[in-house]
Amino acid sequence: MSLPAVTGTGVFTPPHVITNDELVTAFNAYVDRYNADHTARIAAGEMPAKAHSSSDFIVNASGIHQRYVMEKSGILDPDVMHPRLPPRGDDQPSLMAEMALDACRKALAQAGRAPDEVDLIICAASNHERAYPAIAVEIQELLGAGGFAFDMNVACSSATFGIKAAADMMRNGGARCAIVVSPEICSAHLEWRDRDCHFIFGDVCTAVVIEPEERAKDAHFRILGTRCATQFSNNIRNNEGFLRRAHGQMGDRRDMQFMQEGRRVFKEVLPLVSSHIADHLAEAGIEASALSRLWLHQANKAMNEFIGRKVMGRAPEAHEQPNILQDYANTSSAGSMIAFSQHSADLPPGAKGMICSFGAGYSVGSVLVERA
Repeated sequence: MSLPAVTGTGVFTPPHVITNDELVTAFNAYVDRYNADHTARIAAGEMPAKAHSSSDFIVNASGIHQRYVMEKSGILDPDVMHPRLPPRGDDQPSLMAEMALDACRKALAQAGRAPDEVDLIICAASNHERAYPAIAVEIQELLGAGGFAFDMNVACSSATFGIKAAADMMRNGGARCAIVVSPEICSAHLEWRDRDCHFIFGDVCTAVVIEPEERAKDAHFRILGTRCATQFSNNIRNNEGFLRRAHGQMGDRRDMQFMQEGRRVFKEVLPLVSSHIADHLAEAGIEASALSRLWLHQANKAMNEFIGRKVMGRAPEAHEQPNILQDYANTSSAGSMIAFSQHSADLPPGAKGMICSFGAGYSVGSVLVERA
């Protein structure tokens, strides 16, 4: 049986950049207005004053220096503090599909494939801008692909879970050329007015072409194995959904955006991910010392450094565990795939690496690859 292989990757990077300094200026202006509007209640001890943010705080907390977004004027307006994305008519491409087309075309070009050779598209992302019809089916139509398509959501692990699903279908003959595409508009589900998380996310879209290895036209990465795990937790959550109207709660509810208990996540996710990677390597009969590269989920620099040390038994060199979150911030499921796309071409044949993502659920997905 042929191994599935990654034959092409593509990254769509949004047109707008927000630096930490820009973000802090807008956030602090919002805080000043908020505190001024609630001076009496704050003085009476009825509610706490909001604290300023700073670029140093952001870098120390996360390692993030900037982020790309689809729209920045609304985010930087202290009276708005979220992206302003005009609604599109039903006869227009959705924003997610539009982003996906760019990434898919880049990935197909690298793989040397035409859109009509694709027979499976999985739109794997942490949020989808509508419930149905599936964004993946829209992408299939706009791209001119055949076969079938579907959406899936495992939060920040969506891309790696999508790769596992596509690779499994490749092994059993259910597909011959698949694209796993992850359009992430994280700016739209982030609460930009919350100091603890206002800096975390950015927007992006990644795409990965997966084929049986014997069909690969050029340099590629054979997929040696995939592994997924989930464990329920409320510590990362977004309660937005179609039942909001039924609950009679249509207002500006904080829990309808991204929420997390950061310290609990740090404490619980790190051992989960570290043991997951160790078990995957043991299952494959590969020593950690044989790994040339770790492409980890790009959520937090300190988290990645901890996982890298646990997996490798030492602090990884920068080239062994590339970070991109300083430029892109956390892009949910797309983060590990950006790192893979931008930091894999230099590996020699036979070099092995691990793509691993983790997040809400909790969920952990890993993909063990080898340069061919």
